[in-house]
Amino acid sequence: MDFSHPRSRHTTLGGRPRRCLVKVVSARAVLRSAVLAFVVTGAAHAEHADKTDVPARELQGKIAYCENCHGVSGQGYHGYYPIPRLAGQQPEYTKNQLQAFIEHRRTNNIMFNVAHVLSPAMLDALTASFQKLNPKPLASAAPKELVAAGKKIYEEGLPASDVPPCASCHGPEAKGDGQFPRLAGQLSDYVVNKLTNWTKERGQNPAKPDASAIMQPIAHSLTEQQIKAVAAYLNDQE
Repeated sequence: MDFSHPRSRHTTLGGRPRRCLVKVVSARAVLRSAVLAFVVTGAAHAEHADKTDVPARELQGKIAYCENCHGVSGQGYHGYYPIPRLAGQQPEYTKNQLQAFIEHRRTNNIMFNVAHVLSPAMLDALTASFQKLNPKPLASAAPKELVAAGKKIYEEGLPASDVPPCASCHGPEAKGDGQFPRLAGQLSDYVVNKLTNWTKERGQNPAKPDASAIMQPIAHSLTEQQIKAVAAYLNDQE
């Protein structure tokens, strides 16, 4: 090739203009980069999904496992040792309580064994699933004549005993909010058991106190009859 010819400075083999060839090569490089970025991004999303998504069959199996004790649709279970309703419960509260069992801030060997094997993804899926359930409250053996007194305590508190209205934290319909649990439909015998034995089962990490710390002085300020009244009222709420 004669490089003295004016065209020879701008041509390559095959006679294709050099500038055109540069553009083609550049376009191909951009395309390869775009494809590579797409593949890498897709792989990252897939890996993220693997870490956060729980297979439906696995989730249903865990829900069924919980229902063995907590009743069909998480409605709770009456018995010598009443087991709480999980249906409709606030996920944030449920997660906190499961963590409390793991850290022994709440003492229950069965629940420790259940809680400490749950992955974060399963914990999210499980608590969200139970929140969506809304079965009718189980019937209560609590005397119906206590309901009116319980309603008054729930809505107005006991100013003489420095007991604030329960509704101030748990909401006017007792459905909870975030770290404050839903109480509507909770088994009356379970509520009585928890409030009566509050300090025997629950403790606090002074470095990381949670919302349940509020309940300690309140539980101590309620008489047995007042506890039974509040429990009777809550059991019937939907």
